[in-house]
Amino acid sequence: MDPIQNPENHNIENQNLEKRIKRHVIAKPHGFFAATLPGLEALCLDELKRTGIPATDAVVATGGIEFTGRLHDLYLANLTLRTTNRLLMRLGTFTAANFRQLEKKLDQVPWELFVTPEATCMLNVTSKQSRLIHTKAIEERFKNSMARKKSPIGGSAGRNRETSGPAQQIFVRVHNDRFTVSMDSSGDLLHKRGVKTHGGRAPVRETMAAAILMLAGYDPAAPLIDPMCGSGTFSLEAAMMAENIPAGWFRDFAFMDWPAFKAKQWQHIRQVAEKSIIPVKHPVIFASDTDAAAVQKLAETVHVRHLSTTIRVGEMDFFALRPRDLSASSGVSAKTGLIVLNPPYGRRLGSRKVAETTVGRICAKLTSDFKGWKVALLLPDKHLLAAIPFNTVSRDLNHGGLKITLAIGRVL
Repeated sequence: MDPIQNPENHNIENQNLEKRIKRHVIAKPHGFFAATLPGLEALCLDELKRTGIPATDAVVATGGIEFTGRLHDLYLANLTLRTTNRLLMRLGTFTAANFRQLEKKLDQVPWELFVTPEATCMLNVTSKQSRLIHTKAIEERFKNSMARKKSPIGGSAGRNRETSGPAQQIFVRVHNDRFTVSMDSSGDLLHKRGVKTHGGRAPVRETMAAAILMLAGYDPAAPLIDPMCGSGTFSLEAAMMAENIPAGWFRDFAFMDWPAFKAKQWQHIRQVAEKSIIPVKHPVIFASDTDAAAVQKLAETVHVRHLSTTIRVGEMDFFALRPRDLSASSGVSAKTGLIVLNPPYGRRLGSRKVAETTVGRICAKLTSDFKGWKVALLLPDKHLLAAIPFNTVSRDLNHGGLKITLAIGRVL
């Protein structure tokens, strides 16, 4: 019998590979990178430290946080972090000034430990200030190297899914002939919580909404009003915070298709996290909008995700809303809390004069009916800060490529 076809030899190869995966991937610490929104790196670092993930070496880097940990820590970071866009695992760094050197270096990369043979791999290559500047040629060398060394185990170490999962993404960054090779562990960007499928007007990504709530000092024990809720991103994020539901509780991740993935370990991580989920008995979040269709979709999502005891959804105009109405309908005191306002800005808000008028009306409503409340107000232009009649702290944010200003203050 051909030794290559010998089942006994194949089993031995698989066992040896499993041992290598355990020794070099599961047992070893790795370098990780938590990519976050520009300007929110410090907030992400603080969040990372508060999750219980050992991150004593965590530091702010360009575009995110560098830290060291084991696979367990990477899984937990994907599950819990609210302000992170993507989590990468560093596979290695090396120097190569020509393609021959690159090919030799790639021969040393044990791709079979990280990628299953059925996985579709997507490479993202950038090169700056290096002698190897042809990214397509670099990508070709990487693909050839990976094709030669992918794991023969396939999905047996992962989820055993009948259909292949999302493509595995490999990020290659070349700078001054120095290659940094990383593997994406998240799959879809982490703002895709898996909570809702509908969009809305002037949408804010979930990661941005979480960051704004943190910056505003959101207290889950106090009422939160989201009176221009649109698709309900702020309300849903606040509800997950109030119940301590992990950010990634309702979704899957790319690492679930890695050869090193162990379903029992992941199940244990989720079971531990589930013990910390605290159901809320009475509504503390009040979402409303004048858009009946948006309100209906949000109400459906709230019902499906079993958040009805936490979020009260209704069709209402902000300018007709009074805090005492919420107290009467919910039985919860709404004397003070946080009100988050994301008016439709940009083209939808119209000209500068229209924007000034709208912000003026909002501020007049706040000073009339919401004295003592904390406010987080998104503005399309920094000059609109002058229209706010109470003291605020402002923060410039990047929202989908648009520059916006967050104003945080307390109504006097």
